[in-house]
Amino acid sequence: MQAFHANWNYPTSISVGENRTTELPDVCRQLSIRKPLLVTDSGLLGLPAVKSLIDLCTEQNLELGVFSEVKSNPDGANVEQGVVWFHKGQHDGVIAVGGGSVIDAAKAIALMVGQDRPLWDFEDIGDHWQRVCAEKMVPVVAIPTTAGTGSEVGRASVITHAQAQRKVIIFHPNMLPKHVILDPLLTLGLPAGLTAATGMDALSHSLEAYCANGYHPMAEGIAMQAIELIRDYLPRAYREGYDTEARLQMLVASSMGATAFQRGLGGMHAIAHTLGALYGAHHGLLNAILMPYVLKANQHAISERIARLARYLNLPEASFNSFLAWILRLREDLGIPHSLCEIEIDDQQAEKIGQMSAADPSAGGNPVAFSATQYRAIFESALSGQLDRLNNGL
Repeated sequence: MQAFHANWNYPTSISVGENRTTELPDVCRQLSIRKPLLVTDSGLLGLPAVKSLIDLCTEQNLELGVFSEVKSNPDGANVEQGVVWFHKGQHDGVIAVGGGSVIDAAKAIALMVGQDRPLWDFEDIGDHWQRVCAEKMVPVVAIPTTAGTGSEVGRASVITHAQAQRKVIIFHPNMLPKHVILDPLLTLGLPAGLTAATGMDALSHSLEAYCANGYHPMAEGIAMQAIELIRDYLPRAYREGYDTEARLQMLVASSMGATAFQRGLGGMHAIAHTLGALYGAHHGLLNAILMPYVLKANQHAISERIARLARYLNLPEASFNSFLAWILRLREDLGIPHSLCEIEIDDQQAEKIGQMSAADPSAGGNPVAFSATQYRAIFESALSGQLDRLNNGL
């Protein structure tokens, strides 16, 4: 691929291309950020690419602080810890460098630094977002290091409520980062397993957005294009971690998927959020394992639109079965387990999983309004790896 740079303004300001992170100090100054808090995790902090970003900001006279204690599944206490660090350094903005967990935590920190209500008061329910004192929020610059969640173009954060044992969506329109930098050089060499899991997460966003019932033709078109990019570039990124073109296109597809799910998500995310809260498993990997089971459970409601998608992707047949076969082949090629039991999830909380999945906000976008009992059946099928258990519906 011929190297290129691009500047986009949808859904926020986005700089795309190799070495675009060198523009970070200028981006901060444009946003009137003079004392940014860089939020990342301990694993990333020691990497040369992140160290060079820190050095660059320091050389450019930004009074940079670093908070690197973000958990793989950030919870309320983790966000509070970041808020304390923000105030301690008297910072005026946030730079998020990392995967979805880091960016979610960073956006929640930027929200909470000026609030006098608890984080959970801003759960994405009704008009709870209007409780936020918006003028006390601070700007976020997001630099993703994985291609999966698309949190860099989202208006919400998923934070674990440890006491309630559930993942909570915190929402405010101004949580959307003010600027995003998609630089593939920060994703080079990402381990193959993590590349697969995050890439399948991006696919789950686009696929669930495409299948959701809401009327949003723009989101549908973006989702279809993102799925095509993932088909073409995820296997390449998985096989060759230093394929810059594949890494860039996967970053773009990830942002597209998160833009598309304005239309809605669905059962994959409803169950994945539940299992992530109860077991702490990787969100993208959960979506990857659950994908064919939720598709099969939804088959009678989505057959026509999936056939249209199969035709767009030039699959051997324009049918639901052809598309499902492609998903199964893709998962196998990427080393994705076929069942949840392979990642040490058990059936001890099956009833609770069904109830929590049905109550999860993502369930509202699913093409079929599954009951708690039906969600339990999908979970049990995915747990045992018996896709044929869903052949006759739920």
